Amino acid sequence: MYSHTIVFLHVLSAFIWVGGMIAIRVAVHPVLQSIEEPKIKLGKTLEITGRLFHLVIPFIIMLLVTGLMMAIATKGHHGDLKSLFLSKEILWTVMSLNFSYMYMRRRVAWKLFEAGKLPEAKAKVKLIPNVLLPVNIGLGLLALYLGVSLRGL
Repeated sequence: MYSHTIVFLHVLSAFIWVGGMIAIRVAVHPVLQSIEEPKIKLGKTLEITGRLFHLVIPFIIMLLVTGLMMAIATKGHHGDLKSLFLSKEILWTVMSLNFSYMYMRRRVAWKLFEAGKLPEAKAKVKLIPNVLLPVNIGLGLLALYLGVSLRGL
């Protein structure tokens, strides 16, 4: 009865999480690099990532809830599509763990930044735009592809 709403919320959540990461990495991060003052650049980077991270937390949770609802409703864990459902769940888990790691690194960096320890703060966030965020973007795109594959079957 609510299948369209559940699918909509699931796709919306993926769109906001993955789309937000792509926007930050492709559009915002390069512009931040043009800021010459290191303290301002780092402060704005921490502010922007903090806003994105807090924005996507409810959507990450909604992805889990709606994904499980769809898997249970379609008996996805027991049918021919079991491997696709499990693959998406594994991707979601890895992405969530990676997100949690980024969240914690950013949180520690913010505290260091506020304490005036700029080199230490910068070191904490260095991996986020160059490694961790691109990994989650790639995994998110793969999860979206698998989701389309599931809906098309």
